[in-house]
Amino acid sequence: MMKIAIGGDHAGYQYKESLKPFIEGLGHEVKDFGPYSDESADYPDFVHPLSRAVEDKECDFGVLICGSGNGVAITANKHQDIRAALCWQVELAALARQHNNANVLCMAARFTELDLVKEMTKTFLSTDFEGGRHQRRVSKIHC
Repeated sequence: MMKIAIGGDHAGYQYKESLKPFIEGLGHEVKDFGPYSDESADYPDFVHPLSRAVEDKECDFGVLICGSGNGVAITANKHQDIRAALCWQVELAALARQHNNANVLCMAARFTELDLVKEMTKTFLSTDFEGGRHQRRVSKIHC
């Protein structure tokens, strides 16, 4: 069982709420970083605490959902030990883990169907980092 941090913004609220029981159904614990309604909200207020929880190993992985996925990805990637990947296909979610050792999955609620979001989340959480030649590259990401 892993502990999964989840968050986003108001545009991703409904998907976040649907993903929580889905992730729990996969056998994981979920920590919700907000938002807690679909009222207009500023995604950095939720993304920074989520990213710190993943950096500090309080949570194993993060899942972020906003309207486009870009705002949450940009914000999460400001954190030194976060590798946030914006994904819109299952294969990209798998590659983000396999080749980039991504630890935060970012998705676009306004451009992705919920079933696909669930499948990407399942794939992301069940795919291992391949290491090897990819580790050399991941090790060069830090500034």
